[in-house]
Amino acid sequence: MDTGWILLTFLAAAAGSLVLGLLLRGVDRKVTARVQWRVGPPLYQPLIDVIKLTGKETLMPVTARRTGFLLAPMLALAATGVAAVILWRALLQPEVTFMGDLIVVVYLLTIPALMTILGASASGNPHAAVGAARELKLLLSYELPLFLVILLAIARAGWTFQLGVLAGHTPALYSISGVIAFVIAILCMQAKLGQIPFDMAEAECELMSGVYVEYSGLPLGMFLMARAMMLALLPLLLVMVFWGGLTLSGNVLHKLLGVAAFLGKYLLLVVLVVLIRNTNPRLRIDQTLRLFWYRLTPAAAFAVALTLVGISRGLKWL
Repeated sequence: MDTGWILLTFLAAAAGSLVLGLLLRGVDRKVTARVQWRVGPPLYQPLIDVIKLTGKETLMPVTARRTGFLLAPMLALAATGVAAVILWRALLQPEVTFMGDLIVVVYLLTIPALMTILGASASGNPHAAVGAARELKLLLSYELPLFLVILLAIARAGWTFQLGVLAGHTPALYSISGVIAFVIAILCMQAKLGQIPFDMAEAECELMSGVYVEYSGLPLGMFLMARAMMLALLPLLLVMVFWGGLTLSGNVLHKLLGVAAFLGKYLLLVVLVVLIRNTNPRLRIDQTLRLFWYRLTPAAAFAVALTLVGISRGLKWL
């Protein structure tokens, strides 16, 4: 594959994920407004917001460390773009995935949170520093249960780390341990997206947007684009890991049914994100740590143990 084709693939996957993520963000805002008996903005409002930010002046406090402050949003956006390429390629062409692409995707989707911490810490603002501390604690809380539930899916698929092979295997969700893992993965996804009830790092009414308080113009737009792409990519990752990928084999009818099934699974996860956001209050950071460390991590370990027992005894339903 030549360099031009690689660049074109990257731009197509990143741009498609960005447009999809901004559209989903618009749906989220519209549903939230309806729940609060408001009309709400149009669906394309997040796209307009990002376009406006790219044309605004970038202001930077005199206390900020320039390199880290400006580099963080660029790295966050670049990481989500590369993750988009790997995920969409694994979905549409599972036979050409590379060994360990699942590990690479999980690593890349951690970078936006790390860059948020770096950028907030480099801003020199005390509110941003509090937000960065909360973001770091949140990251440390949900990564372990997320790793355990992904490990469960890997074990059920024959210990493969290839997304294409994993998506084509019998879905982990069709088992008792898989259901437990899937519920935990949804909560980890909510935390990874920074959505209510896990938005304590931003917390507009407490920290004046926290980690983003000093950002403006294009750097703020980059962070918002990275978050929108995360909203598009994380449900896709969960569907591929736990619920099977996109089935395009057989005749035309089978292909259409496969596409419809995939879209239904994907939209269900997006709807769950919106519902959780609109039906729960924000948790304190100590409540979040207790939830993930003392409840979800032991539950994830129990699900992994059930899976290992089921594999050793030949009990696929376990």
